[in-house]
Amino acid sequence: MSEHKLFGKADSVAWMDVAPGTKRRVLLHLPELMQVEFKFEKGAGGALHSHPHIQVSHVLEGRFDVTIDGTTQTLEQGGSFIVPSGLMHGAKALIAGRLIEVFTPQRDEFL
Repeated sequence: MSEHKLFGKADSVAWMDVAPGTKRRVLLHLPELMQVEFKFEKGAGGALHSHPHIQVSHVLEGRFDVTIDGTTQTLEQGGSFIVPSGLMHGAKALIAGRLIEVFTPQRDEFL
């Protein structure tokens, strides 16, 4: 287990620019599981996409329009959503906000 961190502190991980108005930082990961924080400016978001990973997301702050498999809901701080493998999904920040997302297995392209 020594090659993987078992504990983490967000302030020790650098943010990475991933798109205009969007940043991410990988908080912790194992090959089977990954926790990532995303920060969005108002109007920014993730375009509709799909991936083989199962994803669960929690709105840490802000308000987002979240679309999963053609259905859109507005979620605010404290809301959560889950995306099964392969479904088209995306989110748009209605105000600035942050999401905590967990993926299984880890998203190798984020490392």
